[in-house]
This record gives sequence, structure tokens and C-alpha cells, in this order.
Amino acid sequence: MRFSQVIKGAVTRRPAVEDPAIAEPQNDPSNDGLLGGVIDNAIYSEGRRVLSPATPHQTIEALASIPNALAWIGLFRPNAAALAELEQEFGLHPLAVEDAVAAHQRPKLERYGDILFVVLRAAFYVDEREEVEFGELHLFVGPNFVVSVRHSASPDLSVVRRRMESDPKLLSHGPTAALYGIMDAVVDQYAPVVAGLETDIDEIEAQVFEGDPAVSRRIYELSQEVLDFQRATLPLTGMLETIRSTFEKDEAGLELRRAFRDVADHVAVVNERVDGFRQTLREILTVNATLVAQRQNEDMKKLAETSNHQNDEVKKISAWAAIFFAPTVVTGVYGMNFDYMPELHQWWGYPAALLVMATASIGLYGMFKKRGWL
Repeated sequence: MRFSQVIKGAVTRRPAVEDPAIAEPQNDPSNDGLLGGVIDNAIYSEGRRVLSPATPHQTIEALASIPNALAWIGLFRPNAAALAELEQEFGLHPLAVEDAVAAHQRPKLERYGDILFVVLRAAFYVDEREEVEFGELHLFVGPNFVVSVRHSASPDLSVVRRRMESDPKLLSHGPTAALYGIMDAVVDQYAPVVAGLETDIDEIEAQVFEGDPAVSRRIYELSQEVLDFQRATLPLTGMLETIRSTFEKDEAGLELRRAFRDVADHVAVVNERVDGFRQTLREILTVNATLVAQRQNEDMKKLAETSNHQNDEVKKISAWAAIFFAPTVVTGVYGMNFDYMPELHQWWGYPAALLVMATASIGLYGMFKKRGWL
């Protein structure tokens, strides 16, 4: 499916592996040589499959005897012995072979003499977990051969091979045509990833305004996924420009130049979208921080209002307690019933005590009222 068709469609699940050989790769440590991880080994002439050799040595012999021949060997997680045999037969550079064995390489294009070593990062969106997973693909592109080394089930290069075999005119352009088919398939698989990330961002925006406390972690995790995805796609622009430049003065390569330009256009669209995702996520993170701060300020304001209300109540209670305490002091003193107490046997003693209590209470009430405690 072309990129323009996929990008408009719904998010797809991780594609099922169509090559039955992948389910049980011939990667048993007991195997020797090329048996480790071989999926397909074919020789093409004028874009049509003419032979399926069993060993690299047979492939080399056939290339010498078949005109305009192209060898395409596909491997899936091969053992070191398999790549060592290919290194010897096809003259691959040891450093490139070492990278292909170790994997975990960044996307890049390196030239060793007349052989190109290309590393691609395939990506696919797993909607069950709402995550982006990455695979790794290494390509050795020589004058008359292509060796593909996959470290993940996706992309399924058997589909790419069948597509190229259905267009002998394109495949007749040689190893670079096979490189185009593989890169085009990798870039096409970026479309569901873009759609999946866009859906996640829409959901995050809704979570932010709903006040979901878990959204900050999701923003961070999605930002990391977008960054990893950008690391896989951004280097392709320079790689494609380097490949296209080899056809600038080659009229026979006009069709391939157009094909690679189409892939470059798709990569540019992906990079623009991904860069937009990063900007959007930064803005969402800023908005979320602002909303969180606002909610915290509102909570603090409510807490302060509650505290102030409690303080007012405490003041009122304390004021009334003081007002009622003043008469209690007077009555407590005269309640001790001593014989010799001031005005105890005077007729005005009782009214005087009442006057003192009233005066103290009224004075305290006025003081607390003036201070706003009542």
C-alpha cells in the first residue's frame, strides 16, 4: 500500500508475518555456513528470477555466467558463520559485517569501495499497547548483488520481493532497484505509526483538560517514542539524497531517480509530522503544567479560606470565653466564704459585685468587637 493511501486510513495492527520461513528460521547453532537464517536466495536476469542457488559459492559462479545478473540473498537473524561466508564470497567489509552481526545501529549509509552498507530502522505501531516498536534492517548493496539482514519480523521482505518480481522492468535496473523497493516498504510502514501517534496526542489533549493526574507520565513516554521515531526517520533524508545523486548523469536511471524522489517526499512528510508532534507535545506539557499550577493555586486558596474561617471561629470562641470568664473570677473569689472579705457584710456589696462583673464583661465585649473578633 502506498504511503498516501495508508496515511489517510485507520491505524493498523502489527502486520502478520507472511513468510513461513520466519516462523522457524534456520538459525540453529548446529547449522554451518549459510544455513543460519536464510530466507531466500535468488538470481535475477533482466528482472526475472532465473535461479535459486543453495550456497554463496553457487551464487558467485552463477553471477559470472548469467548476463545482467542480480543476486538477492535475504537473511533473518543470521548467525556469525553465515555472514562470515558472505563476507568471504562477496568481499564485504569486516566492519560492516561486524555491525550487521551486532545490530543496534543507527540509520546510516556507508560506502566501502563499490559496496553500499545501509542500516534502516523499521517502525510499527502496536495499538494494543499504544506503543511504537522498532526493528532493524541491514543491507549490503554491491554491483550485482543485494544481501538483506533482518533483525525483526517487520518489514516482511518476502512481500517486497514479490512486488519487485511483479515489475521486471524496475527490477532490471539492478541492486539499486531492490534497495528502492526495501526502503519504500520501510517508509510506507511509517504511515500507521504517524497515525497512531496522532491518535495518542489527541487522547492526551483530552486527558490534560480533564485533569487526569496520570497524563504527565503519558506525555513524557509519548515524547520519548516520538524522539525515537524521529531518530529512525531523520537520517533518511540525507541517505536518499546521496543515493539519488548517483543517478544525476545517468539517463537510464531516470525511473529510479523518480522512484527515490517519491520515497524522499514521503520521508519529508513523515519528518514534518513528527517535528510537529514534538512541538505539540511541548505545548501540551506547558499547558498541563499551567493547569496543574492553577489547580494547586485554587486548592491553596480554598485551604487558606478554610484556615481563615477556622481562625475566625477560634477568635469568637476565645472572645466569648474571656467575656464569661471575668464574672466567673469574681464569683469564684466571693464563693470562698471567708469571714473577712471586702464589703462582705455591707448592703451594697452584692450590687457592687454585679456591677464589677457587668463592667468587665461589657469592657471585654467592646474590646473584642473593636478588634473584629466578634
